[in-house]
Amino acid sequence: MTSRGFTLLEVLVALTILGLAIVTLMQLSSQGLRLLHVADDYQRAALVGDRIVRTTDALQEGVDTGREGPFQWERRVSLAATPDELTPGAGPRPRLFTLSVVVRWGSNRTLELVSLRTVVATPGR
Repeated sequence: MTSRGFTLLEVLVALTILGLAIVTLMQLSSQGLRLLHVADDYQRAALVGDRIVRTTDALQEGVDTGREGPFQWERRVSLAATPDELTPGAGPRPRLFTLSVVVRWGSNRTLELVSLRTVVATPGR
């Protein structure tokens, strides 16, 4: 007489392997969702920083801070040195400013955007 079917041990091993595979897939899915959330935060922080950079018109040296939702931002404008050989002649000398925007959120997340801007100094200034 031949027996057909699986033994109890074979069924238990198959269910264990299936359970491990399901747990692994759930962990991968969970990790993917966490990474998606982090990427979304970085994208929103970049949008906040980009808006601050684009709306900075009058360049005056100094530091300005603000808050937008969960994001804290700091805008720093400083005058950068320009070598004399870059500004030949007796005309108005351009001034080079460094515009730095740092966006912080969460416990340790930071994004920094840096831009250089030139402004031609008007005579008498």
